[in-house]
Parts: sequence; C-alpha cells; structure tokens
Amino acid sequence: MYDNVRINGGRLWDSLMEMAEIGATPKGGVNRISFTEEDRKSRGLFTTWCKAAGLSVTVDKFGNMFARRPGRSPELAPVMVGSHLDSQPTGGKFDGAYGVLAGLEIVRCLNDAGIETERPIEVVNWTNEEGAILKPMIGSEVFTGALALEDAYAMTTPTGTAESGLDDIGYKGDVALWSYPVHSYFEAHIEQGPILEDEGLRVGVVTGAFAQRWFTLKFEGLEAHAGPTPMAIRRDALVGAAHAVIAVREIASRVDGRRGTVGCLNPYPSSPNVIPGTVDMTIDFRHDDEEDLIRMTEELAEAVEAIAKDNNLDYELTPTVHISRIPFHETLVGHVRKAAEDLEIPHCDIVSGAGHDACHMAKVIPTTMVFIPCEDGISHNEAENITSDDSEAGCNVLCHAVIAAANMTQDLELSS
Repeated sequence: MYDNVRINGGRLWDSLMEMAEIGATPKGGVNRISFTEEDRKSRGLFTTWCKAAGLSVTVDKFGNMFARRPGRSPELAPVMVGSHLDSQPTGGKFDGAYGVLAGLEIVRCLNDAGIETERPIEVVNWTNEEGAILKPMIGSEVFTGALALEDAYAMTTPTGTAESGLDDIGYKGDVALWSYPVHSYFEAHIEQGPILEDEGLRVGVVTGAFAQRWFTLKFEGLEAHAGPTPMAIRRDALVGAAHAVIAVREIASRVDGRRGTVGCLNPYPSSPNVIPGTVDMTIDFRHDDEEDLIRMTEELAEAVEAIAKDNNLDYELTPTVHISRIPFHETLVGHVRKAAEDLEIPHCDIVSGAGHDACHMAKVIPTTMVFIPCEDGISHNEAENITSDDSEAGCNVLCHAVIAAANMTQDLELSS
C-alpha cells in the first residue's frame, strides 16, 4: 500500500534553502555554531515547521530536540530519524541539515497521503554534532549515556560552558535524557566523500562506520638560532614532525581502505629565525578492518621511534581516542537496501569514514544510515553541494525504510 508514496522533492529543497539563509556566508555556506544566535534561529525555524506539520516538540536537558508524529499504537516505541542543524564555522548547507529536514519531509509526506504508521515517528535535531567549539557529537553521546550530563554541561566554550550556552539560547530543556524506549534510529547524510559520485550512484546503503584511533605526538629537540647553528648538530623538532607527516601518509597508503591524517601541527616557539624546539601534532587513523587498524598503530610506533633516533629527538606518542568499528543493524540496513531496489535507485553498500550521531546511537539502539552523493566529495567547506534530484532520491529511500520500521510491531535486538 506504500509503493506509490513519494516525498515532495521541491518542498524538501525549498526547506533546505530557507534553512541555509540562517548563518549564510558570503561564499555560499553556513556558519551555525552551537550555542550561537544562528543556532537558536535554526532551532526556532525547525520548531515552527514541525508544529505546522502537527508534531509535538520536546527538548531534553542537553538541548536535543524531538518532534513526534503519533502512531496507531502509542504504547510502541518510536522510530527516530534525524541529524543536526549546527555547522562548522565555514560549513556547507547540507551537512546535517539534510538529515533533519529529510526526516521532517517524511512526516509531511505521510500527512499529505493520510498514512498512519503503527509506531510514532520522531524527527531529531541533535545538539553540537559538529564540535566546532567543543568535541563533536556530544548531544547523542549524552543521550545514550556514554557521557554524563554534568560532565557535558561543564565543558568550556569561548563564552562560558555548554550549560550556560544552552541557557543563553533558551534550549536547556527539562525532559530527561532517553526517558522512554526507542525502537530504531535512521540518519540520512551527504556522503562527505567521492565514492557515490565517482560510481554514478545516487544512494549509499550504509552498513557501518570505520574504526578509529587518534593520537597526539610531541617531538622535543632544542631551540637554537637559525643562523649560527650548523645543520649537523641541530635537534629540529619540526624536521621530525615533517618526517612523521610523511610516515602517516605512507602507512595509510600501504593498504586499500586505510585513512591517515595529521590535522594539527603546532611548532614552538614559531619564530622565523628560531629552530623549533617542540612540535605538538595530532594523528587520525581509520579503517574498516579493526585488526589492520592495530597494525597501523604498530607501524606508526616503529616509524616515530626511528624518526626520533635519526633526528636526536625525544618524543611522546599518546593514544587519545579509540572507536571500535560500528556495525549498523542488519534488519534496518535491509529496509534501506530494499527501498532502493524497489524504487530502482542506483545504490551500493558503503561504510562511513566519518563520525555521525548514528555511531553513538548504534551502540545502544538499532541504527542505520542513508548516504547521498556530494559534489566532488567536498564537505566541511562552503563549496559543499548536492543536487535536488539526489536529495529527493535519498529522502524517498529513507521514507520507505522508515515506514517499514514504523510498521514493525516486534522489537529489534541490538546487533552484537
């Protein structure tokens, strides 16, 4: 009975464009950092649209927003679908916002068609996914219990704390975190990579997310004058760091599917005529294969030790983050795959290389994601772009998968 259900692609696109006016940047992106006036405005517009669609909106104690469409059986746990409205300082119009507004378009579509699902459907806007001023994905991390609410409140921002930031924008809610059962969670997102576009595909059926290991690395040498100090006796920490950057690239390039990034590199004292005595840097390793990720870290340790020895440096290599590979729920992945097949939309299975709120949710609630292509794989950039047709195709797949889950009367067991 749902075969002919289709979302209104023009309405979805118009909503994306109107939301993009909030925090619009001169280069066509958005700046909607959490706890800012732009964050408040985007939440207000989302609330207005949700209420116009007949949804009840609640806000939990960390500002996560839930807009509920009732189901035929109110005693059944809801299906959640959403993402985030906050952005990077020079972010794109679609990262996060697409998932929230695709969820809203689904309930608008169901309203238009007069369709009632067995389970309630809740459209979610998570607080501070991007982590532009705090660490990322705090809203879903707090919601799932992985981070204590009081610890999240105490995190500092440039203007105060996360708690005071929520107070400032009026979105420190009073609903307890995860105060009722949740059946499943869906998140639609731009791919943030080039695979779908390169393959000419319109939808990614996301089966899980990469394992990740992050490190900080400090090289310590000796600050000295750039002129009088001979090359042979220098203890240049920045030279060590340069070799480490190349080593990270080489390690990541040895096996297909590996990822390796040095995102931060800070030499001290950072003066034009002083040999750097200290360099602090970060290393981000990712892979779909947990065992190979361990091998990457072993290769890194060997490389750093050799670099330090060759350049007469001391070093500290410190693990900071370890995220295991996250599998998404087979039943929900199957709903997405079947929807793409039924709608005859070109698709493939894909693994997420980026972190998303879905990664926290998947640890405690059956979860999956839907990807759509983004132009040239560019994201976290004002040039980020998608097509209206892909936006519509992805949302139609999401819609059919959400309907399938929302009409399930049985609960799902969490994937092991």
